[in-house]
Amino acid sequence: MFTRQFSGTFIACKARRYLRAALLLSLALVSSAGCTRAQNSGPQRDKWQRPAEVMDELGVRAGSVVADIGCGRGYFSFELAKRVGPQGKVFAEDIKDDVLGDIRTDAKKQSLTQIETVLGAPDDPRLPANSLDAALTVNSFHEWRQYDDMLRHVYEALKPGGLFGLIDGAARPGQPRTTYYDEHRMPEEMERADVARHGFEFLRRERGFTEPDDGKVFYFLVFEKPAPR
Repeated sequence: MFTRQFSGTFIACKARRYLRAALLLSLALVSSAGCTRAQNSGPQRDKWQRPAEVMDELGVRAGSVVADIGCGRGYFSFELAKRVGPQGKVFAEDIKDDVLGDIRTDAKKQSLTQIETVLGAPDDPRLPANSLDAALTVNSFHEWRQYDDMLRHVYEALKPGGLFGLIDGAARPGQPRTTYYDEHRMPEEMERADVARHGFEFLRRERGFTEPDDGKVFYFLVFEKPAPR
């Protein structure tokens, strides 16, 4: 009987050790994957989103001061940081502090001191006035309920001659604005008119994008804060 009890105890202890080892391995895998999840990046997205092309169109270069408004998990924030380098600055702005925490963690791991997270408000991205060479918002504008206030603050944050890049999901016009909130996309004409009302000058419509998984089509508009004449 003693032998059976010893055997059972030994097996139970061994099972607990295996379970503990499996748990530790799982935690390690989650931790190592954190950077990729936080940035939502990878070769597939690079291929269809073409970040280098987007930055070229906005004139982003080494030393630029830029903002990623509604940055989410920071895909463009990290691309911008690589382009502007340590002499530049990237304001990664969002209204969700949990995703900004992920960005701060990943930026620290990569020694990207040029990234500064900004916890914005639904009506104000809280960016420094007259500080930006360029601002970018990707798949975010359709969520802005207080879009007039947001656009006013974006305009104020740009330097004269600064560029504003707007990338958002295309939608068929003719529906109430609230419909587009639910669809998470908005007609180009509607957003272009919103931006123009706030003093921005429309420059051009660049080549858009198609998300390969669900076929969602995005347009890319470029505006300028006019310089004094």
